[in-house]
Amino acid sequence: MPKIVFMPPQDGLKEMYAARLADTLPEYDVVSPETDEQAIEAIRDADAACGWIPPAALAVAEKLTWLHNPDAGPFHGYYYPELVQHSLTMTNPRGIYFDHISHHIVMFVMALSRGLPWYVDAQRRRAWEPNARKSAYIDLTVSTALINGVGGIGHETARILNELGMEVIGIDPRPEFDIPNVELHTPDNLDEVLPRADFVITTVPHTPETEGMFNARTFGLMKDTAYFINIGRGRVCKIDDLADAIENGVIAGAGLDVFEEEPLPSDHKLWGLPNVLMTPHIAIKDAENLPERRFQILLDNSRRFLNDEQLNNIVDKERWY
Repeated sequence: MPKIVFMPPQDGLKEMYAARLADTLPEYDVVSPETDEQAIEAIRDADAACGWIPPAALAVAEKLTWLHNPDAGPFHGYYYPELVQHSLTMTNPRGIYFDHISHHIVMFVMALSRGLPWYVDAQRRRAWEPNARKSAYIDLTVSTALINGVGGIGHETARILNELGMEVIGIDPRPEFDIPNVELHTPDNLDEVLPRADFVITTVPHTPETEGMFNARTFGLMKDTAYFINIGRGRVCKIDDLADAIENGVIAGAGLDVFEEEPLPSDHKLWGLPNVLMTPHIAIKDAENLPERRFQILLDNSRRFLNDEQLNNIVDKERWY
């Protein structure tokens, strides 16, 4: 009987997943230790685990061959050298956020294209100002979006933007989806295509390659009428460089759901800049179907693991995604 350990800390979702997995696949010995000390003992003879394995636990795991991360974008520090070098196969639930986050992106695109932040400012001042908008109107039917990362979220965003009549350029090191009507490039072509975009949208995870990839230099390659949208990971963008670029007219504005530092400090100048929309990392907040989607990926891979089949959503540990 294969053993799977749900690593602490335990919460409502992990407890539910563990109970459902045990009921659905009684072939598994499902264990949910409450403390790190109990986890070290439990993982010694485990075949699989769900969650984060600290170095001390990994060091004693004698049989571990599969690790499932319940989050597509784990916390900074999840990947440490011993984990990256370990022979275990790692999976995650990437792809489950495609609709919720793409809708949040489109909200930013449509609002910024119409100059909504300017009119919201006027509304708060109780001012009737038909000419409040100080940035150019962008006709989406003749505009271009560059999507950095056309995976689960990016390819759905591309589909919607195509439906709005936009030209879409995609950047991805390993495209996994058939994406019609998208001009695909690899990341080494980013500098070349940035000047063509009216909207630069980044959905990529935080990895050694993506950390700080949007900075003063790359903002300088964009149109001064272009907008930057980040809904992937905050550390992909140097937030001070972004604020400077907007303040100095290097780019027109931004739509942000993630930040290099969270919460964004209340004294950061980005708060006071015009033509900026910000939400506090909530693009998937209250999405009721996500827990079920997460479980179904775990369940499918648990069945595959039992039958010695190829797992889905395998992570390249060296690249963190």
